[in-house]
Amino acid sequence: MQNVYTVGQVNSYIKNMFVQDFLLQDLSVKGEVSNCKYHSSGHIYFTLKDGKGTISCVMFAGNRSGLSFRLTEGVQVIVRGCIDVYERDGKYQMYAKGVTRDGMGALYERFEQLKLKLAEQGMFAPEYKRQIPGFIKTLGVVTAPTGAAVRDIINIASRRNPYVQIILYPAIVQGDAAAESIVKGIHALEKERVDVIIAGRGGGSIEDLWAFNEESVAQAIFDCSVPIISAVGHETDTTIADYVADLRAPTPSAAAELAVCDISLVLGQMEGIKASLNRQIAGRIKLARANSTALGARLKVNSPTGRIRERRTYSMNLEERINAAMKNKIVEKRHRLAIYIERLKGNSPLDKLNQGYSYVSDSRGKTVTDVNRVSAGDSLMVYVKNGKIKTEVKETFCKDYGTT
Repeated sequence: MQNVYTVGQVNSYIKNMFVQDFLLQDLSVKGEVSNCKYHSSGHIYFTLKDGKGTISCVMFAGNRSGLSFRLTEGVQVIVRGCIDVYERDGKYQMYAKGVTRDGMGALYERFEQLKLKLAEQGMFAPEYKRQIPGFIKTLGVVTAPTGAAVRDIINIASRRNPYVQIILYPAIVQGDAAAESIVKGIHALEKERVDVIIAGRGGGSIEDLWAFNEESVAQAIFDCSVPIISAVGHETDTTIADYVADLRAPTPSAAAELAVCDISLVLGQMEGIKASLNRQIAGRIKLARANSTALGARLKVNSPTGRIRERRTYSMNLEERINAAMKNKIVEKRHRLAIYIERLKGNSPLDKLNQGYSYVSDSRGKTVTDVNRVSAGDSLMVYVKNGKIKTEVKETFCKDYGTT
């Protein structure tokens, strides 16, 4: 009879075949990303496809460090990993360990490796960033002598402050000689002792901007004693130079605005400060004159003889007021003492007893004020004006004189 296997056994057998295939344990596959989903757990699920087929892929959260960009629909990538069988569903899929862009993957890997290296050396640390001066006299620019970038910088800087001197170092910003040219430009402008340097160029592909991702350029920016503003590409472009520079501008135009203050605003502020100072000085002078006039008048009126006479009169009036106040206070206290004496007589227990009253207490010394608190046979003490009487309760009567 032919052998019969369970589904799990078949899937396990197929999985074992995949595991034993050395090629499937480490391979790279290129294709287009589709159905990409970032799970809340951190895992990424996506499909890799080309014109002839598709394959399901998963990148676990632990391997996300190997991904330097966000996966999106339609992007061409190269996925490195292994292919295995998920036994529960009987489906095979690729487990990605690293993903790079197809065609530009090598450049991105170089970019990430250099970025990590320089970050570990502390070249991106904020404590090494120099402050951009608020008011500069000379502006150094390292960029191509032609193109929109240099024209934008010159136009905006001149418009904001026509008194700023702009020194241009015509550098090569694309190609094999670009990195060396940019480094020479930074060193040359540093020797000229400019106040700020703008290093950058217009937008382009990652290959076009690559000179600003070279380690020699990053080192020159870091070592430069003059504050440097990076202005490479468009707002979405980011290079190693942006991380090392003292300040990053999204565009060359923005770099000129950050480096050069608007002289019209400064002059307006100075005019406002001048007017405020003039108002304050005029007010102080007016107040000082008024005080001087008042003091002169007081000096004429307040002669020494007049002040002595005024003080003597004040002392005599004060003595009379004190004597009157003392007499009124004594009368008031005597009257209050008489009232207290009469109150004390009215509240004296002995005085009440002398009038024929008495009071009764129980065996514990507590005053009896309620017939319901004593019973027949209880011992009581009756206090009168000249002593006390010990007695025993025979009967008690309520207010209506009924026996209790």
